[in-house]
Amino acid sequence: MKNQPSRSEAFALLCRYNSQDSLIRHGLTVEAVMRYFAEESGEDIEKWGVIGLCHDLDYEQFPEQHCVMTRKILEAENWPETYIRAIVSHGWGICSDVEPIERMEKTLFAIDELTGLITACVYVRPSKSILDLTTKSVMKKWNTRTFAAGANREVISKGAGMVGMTVEALVEETILAMQAAAELIGLKGNL
Repeated sequence: MKNQPSRSEAFALLCRYNSQDSLIRHGLTVEAVMRYFAEESGEDIEKWGVIGLCHDLDYEQFPEQHCVMTRKILEAENWPETYIRAIVSHGWGICSDVEPIERMEKTLFAIDELTGLITACVYVRPSKSILDLTTKSVMKKWNTRTFAAGANREVISKGAGMVGMTVEALVEETILAMQAAAELIGLKGNL
């Protein structure tokens, strides 16, 4: 019988493999956004959240084997294949050949890089807060390819199409999700 991982088990696992605050915060951010989209589409909020939380589980210790080591770790932890497949699929075309098929997988693929871009936009704001960030502000930075150059715009665009949204709509919804978790993800700033 495969283990349905709880949120607390997932967080403990994330912290076992990651010590950098930025990676833990990124996991919490993607978790919050995944939970938001799960709720919006009537899906399993806990499952989507756990998958978002652990999507970069292996990144700190095994960056050259990203997604490959996650599969090994999660199989050893007896996680269900649906969770493992969803997590591994977020690296599709980059470090994984597992194509996102399910809505949950497509959502994770779409928002992972985007949360990094949005976080970078917050860091350059005077308020250092997600609470006053607008879609328009993010889209201005979108066109400056040297800004948050690590946030792959092609992946974000492809992901938006996969979930049937424009990039602008995906940005807007992701900002809303991140605003709801501003304190938890360290982006409340001075507002």
